[in-house]
Amino acid sequence: MRPPPDPTPPRPRQPTITDVARLAGTSKATVSFVVNGRTNVADATRERVLAAAETLGWTPSRRARSLSTSQAYALGLVFARGPETLGSDPFFAPFIGGFESALAELDRSLLLRFVDGPELEEAAYRRLHDQGRVDGVVLTDVRHDDPRIDLLTQLGLPAVTLNRLDGPSPFPAVVLDDLAGTAAAVEYLVGLGHEHIAYVGGPELYLHTTRRRLAWQEALESHGLPAGVFVETDFSAAGGALATTTVLGLTVATRPTAILYGNDSMAIAGIVAAQQAGLHVPRDLSVIGFEDSELSAHVSPPLTTIHSDSFTWGRTAAEALLELLRTGDSSAEHTLPPARLVIRGSAAARADPGR
Repeated sequence: MRPPPDPTPPRPRQPTITDVARLAGTSKATVSFVVNGRTNVADATRERVLAAAETLGWTPSRRARSLSTSQAYALGLVFARGPETLGSDPFFAPFIGGFESALAELDRSLLLRFVDGPELEEAAYRRLHDQGRVDGVVLTDVRHDDPRIDLLTQLGLPAVTLNRLDGPSPFPAVVLDDLAGTAAAVEYLVGLGHEHIAYVGGPELYLHTTRRRLAWQEALESHGLPAGVFVETDFSAAGGALATTTVLGLTVATRPTAILYGNDSMAIAGIVAAQQAGLHVPRDLSVIGFEDSELSAHVSPPLTTIHSDSFTWGRTAAEALLELLRTGDSSAEHTLPPARLVIRGSAAARADPGR
């Protein structure tokens, strides 16, 4: 007895490059040249190929395009931090969102790699290059005398850096002026009567940590104020809480009445640490963060912070790298709107020192 016929209709066959070539009356190689933007094709032939592709509803797969053009159609980000960074540092999630928004429009991919510390980065970049996984990379957390510059130059792997380096670089940079925002924060606190202003920053390994610390110091000096207390952390919330406890443990004569933090996570953790120590924020301690993350406006008190648009930074970095891949022009510099102070409720006039 024969089995009943399968009621599921057969799936229609997807058109192929062979079908397009047959309908356009040309070769498969010519179709490949057209879809990959080659210029050595006559205009009339190009129009026939495109019309045939549209008629058949055919688009080349990314894998086929990669094989024919030796491109990966992917850009890379390597972080010398643990994957938990995405949840603990408010910079990275919107940055990656902005980066991905630029790639999605061009059907390109983002490849993330996390390594346990800078010493393992070289192997990660070499693997990405040797395996042809990415067409270029964006360097975050640029460092003093950053060794990745020589490495990527040696590999011939195109790159864009976040902010300028402290030495020569063959790569374009996406630049954010974060010094103006830091200086504005100190100016605001001085106007509120604060004279002892501490700074809790990230690792001094990173150029942006050093730049912001120096901007804070210079702003204090410009007002004739004493050198402030600086505490170096790992940018984590736990690090911010511990640093706050350290600062609050100083003698009353030198204890800061205001603290600037290198990111919002540390600032919010600092508010909690101060409250647990019996202090009122902002009456007893003023707090200012950096980033203007989404959460900063919804804590108690709402966080006064320095706004930098991480989403736009990510999108601009991706666009800059795509432009470099398209034109080969490494001299371009892309400037973002400067960081600015956003005033909310976590900073207030200094309390009477004789309280």
